[in-house]
Amino acid sequence: MKFSKKTVYSTLVAALVVLMALTGCAKNNDSSSASGSPEVKATSSGDQPESASYVLGEQPLEFSFYGHYDWYTMPPWGEDLATKWIKENKKVNVLPISSGGNAKQKLNTMIVGNELPDVIWMERGAEVEKLRSEGLLVPFDEYLDKYPNLKKWAGESTLNMLRSPDGKLYQFPNWYTSQPNGNAGYLVNKKIYEELGSPSLETTDDLYAYLQQVKGKYPDVVPFEAGQGAEAVDILSSAFAENRPYLYSSQQMMAIPSGNELTSVFSDPVFRESLQFANKLYREKLISQDAFTQKMEQVEQKIVTGKIAVYAASSPTEFGSKGNAALKAKDPSAGYIMVWPIHKAGLDKNKIFPGDYKQLGWNVSVITKSAKNPEAIFAFLDWFTGPEGQRTIMWGPEGLYWKGTDADGAPLFTEKFTTDTQGRDELMNAIVNFQWNGNTVYVDRSKSKFEATLPPEKRSWETYWQTEITWKTQFNTTEFVNLAPAGDSEEGIISQSVTEIYEKARAKAVIGAKSEEDVLAVLDQAEKDAQKAGYAQLLKYKTEKWQENVSNLK
Repeated sequence: MKFSKKTVYSTLVAALVVLMALTGCAKNNDSSSASGSPEVKATSSGDQPESASYVLGEQPLEFSFYGHYDWYTMPPWGEDLATKWIKENKKVNVLPISSGGNAKQKLNTMIVGNELPDVIWMERGAEVEKLRSEGLLVPFDEYLDKYPNLKKWAGESTLNMLRSPDGKLYQFPNWYTSQPNGNAGYLVNKKIYEELGSPSLETTDDLYAYLQQVKGKYPDVVPFEAGQGAEAVDILSSAFAENRPYLYSSQQMMAIPSGNELTSVFSDPVFRESLQFANKLYREKLISQDAFTQKMEQVEQKIVTGKIAVYAASSPTEFGSKGNAALKAKDPSAGYIMVWPIHKAGLDKNKIFPGDYKQLGWNVSVITKSAKNPEAIFAFLDWFTGPEGQRTIMWGPEGLYWKGTDADGAPLFTEKFTTDTQGRDELMNAIVNFQWNGNTVYVDRSKSKFEATLPPEKRSWETYWQTEITWKTQFNTTEFVNLAPAGDSEEGIISQSVTEIYEKARAKAVIGAKSEEDVLAVLDQAEKDAQKAGYAQLLKYKTEKWQENVSNLK
């Protein structure tokens, strides 16, 4: 699930989904060993085995944590019930380092100044490999058997796909999974929808007609909220083809699978048609007019106050949950619902996938050689991804919303979990941005097991829609991980140029084009510019990486 990813977005968990990075004061100790770790005979401590040499909670542990995202700001550690419990009972304190809204510049500054944080929370791929190749990261291999939660829950195949070219593991995955997960999809304002007669909202034609109705009757409401960076434009691309998550034509991948090759996004018929549709919505003022410039806080405010009719994102459930609670507090008949992913007429709705999931999950945490005690930090991250850590950071400390566990280690939720929905949701919203080591299978199974015992009206809003729609409509794209080249490589430099061309063309096609023909002209020119920049070479590189993944997954 992307947490606000969050736009994560979530997020994300979706998701992701959507959403979260910790940060902190930098240190300059370049030791990568565990020499600073006290050799303490392990006792029973949460999810740690007796072979562990570091026992979490016996001594104070403090480390800095940097979230390598422009959008991420970590909440204060220790001020919510969950992290307060961890701070007091596990003696862990996390010090945040902010990106200041410019993550790339911040990381470069820290590298040049030799002031890396202890932990960096970031995307997998080229930037991780750059840090690794420069000898700045600590490998985890010697810790995996001592602290076995990651090895147990992620599995060998996932860890092997995360290994670097030197064969070692440097990345601690977040929201890794062996089953579908994710939150991408369409959020709908329930009050407005019902007042308009609950019309069919299945096809792109239905969506267009509905947005026109909204515009005509609710002039102060955004018919189709596109989110930060116009993310809804990406989600819409999934509506125009079967088995086609928006990942393919997103900035993250910019490559369309065709047979055994990855081909140009600019000449892709599905991408072109989806941008024509988005442009039509923009020209008729049916979609956010500031979609490419608005901030996440603006999007959240509109959703929480009910000023949108439809919202599409990679993780609309986080804001949807907040908005649902806020609107229902004022009017029990108000709130938000989700609808099955929108599809073009004639396509099979059960083959439409607005989002995707990967067994490797969302992003990763790496421990740098600035850490004085990397083993202790790994021990914490491993505990955090284990059952006790996940129960605490998902639902708060034991005693309030859960008490005890069943035979599978799933929490036994208390009556307060279902009766105090406002307090429960406030707590979960407060701690979502601390979920850096999410264990998807444990969390989802725990939630689903409990939710299945409740009538629909008593289920948590987010879990209800995850089980009803979003988990069923995410596509497995594990084979497309790690396609991005290193930034300083020849292909990496090409990728930077193509990315700039893509971003400008996508925005111009949506908000600058005066007609459907103009949209195609913009994309045709982008194709020419990209090919001049070496796009064919980049696609060849990505194809080779993709086929390597396919072989590794067999």
